[in-house]
Amino acid sequence: MVGASPMHTLIRSYLDYLDAERNYSSHTTQAYEHDLHQFLQFLKSGKIPSFDSVGRDELRSYVRMLLEGGASKRTVARKIASLRSFFKFLRRKGLVQTNPTLSLITPRPERRLPVYLDEKAAERMLELPDVTTEEGQKEAAILELLYSTGMRVSELVNLSKKDVNFENGTVRVRGKGRKERILPFGQKASSAMKRYLGNRSQHGEGPGSPLFLSARGGRIYPVAVARLVKRCIGQISEIEKKSPHVIRHSFATHMLNRGADLRAVKELLGHESLSTTQVYTHVSTERMKKVYRQSHPKA
Repeated sequence: MVGASPMHTLIRSYLDYLDAERNYSSHTTQAYEHDLHQFLQFLKSGKIPSFDSVGRDELRSYVRMLLEGGASKRTVARKIASLRSFFKFLRRKGLVQTNPTLSLITPRPERRLPVYLDEKAAERMLELPDVTTEEGQKEAAILELLYSTGMRVSELVNLSKKDVNFENGTVRVRGKGRKERILPFGQKASSAMKRYLGNRSQHGEGPGSPLFLSARGGRIYPVAVARLVKRCIGQISEIEKKSPHVIRHSFATHMLNRGADLRAVKELLGHESLSTTQVYTHVSTERMKKVYRQSHPKA
């Protein structure tokens, strides 16, 4: 980049490293890029000449600025994680003398319980598409597959026909960090996908063609799936959040409510840490408390 500052160049090198060597998704890399450039602007405003000049006081001032500017503790925690990873990279390359982020305390974010549909609402949602039309058949297949597997919308839109194995009822997805995992899907999802693939107007495609097509015949976009889910959830529920992640949350919650092992759900969701999955146990506990309060005569 012509005229790029040394600090800007270091950020670019780090982002290239995330993409080429760590196989981070483009979404994660873009988030890190935004965070680091925001930090760079803070350093420039304070006339701090290099990353090697950053110390604990500068980092504390930056965190204070974020919090006073209205950033949530969750957002600040993510930005600190970005800085920790970046300075670890610089230290390993010998580009800074010390890693000042090691002494930085991360604000504890408020724990937010996932928003999910109850089982009856999920059933009503799956019945909404008009399967007498090609578009309705595609919508039914998308909703059934999301709920049957708990996969992320980014994973769904990147599926190709070759990723689906109808014989053993599994689908291969590529998750965060481009890690692959095999997910089972149920009979309803299988029937919905077969119906959609058998009737869609674009014929003669090879196994590498997209599983779900856009109106123009290319790979479907995440925004189209998000629009579909928002419309369908809005028809059957009063919940405020109506994103595809609600279906993922519903999948995990329903699995645990019916006795699934937490570690198995972790693997199905593609979580790196078991602690990420444990939030769903809080959902199940809250549900049990609600049932108890409503049902027990001495509650």
